[in-house]
Amino acid sequence: MSFHVIRGTFHVVGYSPDGDSIRFKADNEANWDLLSGPPPNLNARRHTQLRLEAIDTLETHFGNLHQPLDLATKALDFLLLNLNITGVQWDVLRTRITAANDGTAGYIISRAVEGNRRPVSFVYAGAPPEADGSAIFLTAARVRQSVNAQLLEAGLAYPTYYQGLFPDLRDALTAAAAIARQANREIWAEDVTNSGFAVSGIQSITEQHVILPKLFRRLAEYLENGGSVVGFKEFLANRAEGVTIISTTHFTHFDTVVEVNGNVVNMTEPPENLIFAG
Repeated sequence: MSFHVIRGTFHVVGYSPDGDSIRFKADNEANWDLLSGPPPNLNARRHTQLRLEAIDTLETHFGNLHQPLDLATKALDFLLLNLNITGVQWDVLRTRITAANDGTAGYIISRAVEGNRRPVSFVYAGAPPEADGSAIFLTAARVRQSVNAQLLEAGLAYPTYYQGLFPDLRDALTAAAAIARQANREIWAEDVTNSGFAVSGIQSITEQHVILPKLFRRLAEYLENGGSVVGFKEFLANRAEGVTIISTTHFTHFDTVVEVNGNVVNMTEPPENLIFAG
């Protein structure tokens, strides 16, 4: 199925965006019918939550939890700046944006809406060269122009791939992340996903260690339910989340690329070498 260009506006007032998700209003709602999957979830303001394709930024809010907030908020600030959203004001608890220069013009390139009814999107500021609703062949060069790729190159997002992203586009994003990793930018100066990190309590992952958000979410869920680190691999095994190791084209489950030694957790594969099933 083709990718489609959908023009619209980005919105944050009244919401709690983070570095890899933001609300979007299509100029022409009929264009949502061009995408595969279920219809997007539109609220009373006709806004839908986007899921930015192929990236994962540190969590600013995951339930009542978060990852180290300095880098998490840097990713959000970068996203808003690059979508021309300025003058952002938060409520006193910094849980919701109360004012901003939002409704800025931009567009998404998407071909599908995922199960949570969020269009999976590459996002761009300004006007596209194509007409609204156009079907396009999405090139690696065009992907490199997206805010998604810019977040990776800035070192503010992890590459996180799911099934359905074409290999040439994935490779372009992996290259952007490699630039940041080699330069030791932002998250990569502190990342311990593969080197390993000690977990003495939930604060270890909310305040101290910078790790792949996918791993953080699973650990947070497990620890919040009273689990001890020693049983984390069994918890993951019971979830049976499918994952393909790109370098070997081997399909397995997430628990097989996670190790637990005492209270030290690490992943055995870099994030960019994995494709998650869902």
